Amino acid sequence: MKNKRLYLVIPCYNEEVVLRETAKRLNEKFKKMILDDYISKDSKILFVDDGSKDSTWNIIEDLNRNNTIFIGLKLSRNKGHQNALLAGLMTAKEYSDMVISLDADLQDDINVIDRFVEEYYNGNEIVYGVRSKREKDTFFKRFTAESFYKLMKALGVDIIFNHADYRLMSKRTLEALSEFKEVNLFLRGIIPLIGFKSSIVVYERNERFAGSSKYPFKKMLSFAFDGITSFSVKPIRIITAIGTAIFVISTLFFIYSLIMKFLDKTIIGWTSLICSIWMIGGIQLLCLGVIGEYIGKIYGEVKARPKYIIEKKLFEKKDLFEKK
Repeated sequence: MKNKRLYLVIPCYNEEVVLRETAKRLNEKFKKMILDDYISKDSKILFVDDGSKDSTWNIIEDLNRNNTIFIGLKLSRNKGHQNALLAGLMTAKEYSDMVISLDADLQDDINVIDRFVEEYYNGNEIVYGVRSKREKDTFFKRFTAESFYKLMKALGVDIIFNHADYRLMSKRTLEALSEFKEVNLFLRGIIPLIGFKSSIVVYERNERFAGSSKYPFKKMLSFAFDGITSFSVKPIRIITAIGTAIFVISTLFFIYSLIMKFLDKTIIGWTSLICSIWMIGGIQLLCLGVIGEYIGKIYGEVKARPKYIIEKKLFEKKDLFEKK
């Protein structure tokens, strides 16, 4: 049966430049889908303000006053994209049949929302939006992004290639997602673990129509490292392999040194000694850093601090009493 209730979840951080235009385009899309009886008239567009420092929340409040299709959450402080997205998903699941997450800059093509919903009506409980190509990205961004997905696959992580956070999830899969309690969030890796029937919708990513990216290289690198250390222990095993290899090599050098000693050919090589000390010292520091990263992850998980705190909600009163 069609005419189900759809919620869009859109994390926002300092998005005052794009927010009104984003709301306008999404409102037009929703109007058409509601008119075609494709989604329920009670469907909503939920903006999640991730502790923005500009007027993002004021704009969300203004949008809500003028049109109740727009609702909002305000987090008490900036908690990062993944936590803001989770806050929206966990809130939306109480009122909706299905939820689609996307970014505020609308680089993800909203014209394929119909295809997401169609896949849901065909029995798919998770629908992944996958970019068909990255021609509009710079060579560096395209190379690093695709290398990241390939590396994650090589490390044994079940991840959808060229999929970001543009996806549809049913109420049942969101309930399953709520069972994952880890503090270090990497939703692109967690959601494939849920299972259930899923499908893919391919689309072409647009250029950002205004504003600047909220994911500079430093954040992208941190995000990638979080993904790797949250879902794979292979870096630890690589360290074990390196340690084993160094042990074997040192044993061979020990035997070689003994032979040279007995043959009275012991000439001390200053260069080789210094190089080996620096090399082994560098490897040790690198290994300690990787191990420390895993220990840090454990430290964060053990504390189990809340992933987000909601400061304000902008909902219609009837929504608060009409949980699904």
